[in-house]
Amino acid sequence: MPEENLIEVKFRLFDGSDVGPFRFSPASTVAMLKDRIVAEWPKDKKIAPKAANDVKLISGGKILENNKTVGQCKTPFGELPNGVITMHAVVQPSVGKSKSEKKIDEAPKKSICACAIM
Repeated sequence: MPEENLIEVKFRLFDGSDVGPFRFSPASTVAMLKDRIVAEWPKDKKIAPKAANDVKLISGGKILENNKTVGQCKTPFGELPNGVITMHAVVQPSVGKSKSEKKIDEAPKKSICACAIM
């Protein structure tokens, strides 16, 4: 694959640090990017994705869909020749896990309410 066809992407994490840049084919999907960011996620971070579905990628103010390609995501940045695209990587654990964690947190709490009608 010719070197000039590759698109350079770096991922900005929640704390402002960057992962990358990495080079991807324009035909690579967002799902492939998510797999790569999970594999390359810094081990010293307290918040880390467990799977690719826990990561949301944002580029140009839009959340990217898994079936979109890197080439489609690059379109608004066409005027930046040989530039690195920065995508924000946000960890959002799946809904099922957060609900179960919430139930565990709420279990020890007990509130007592008393009403008196006179």
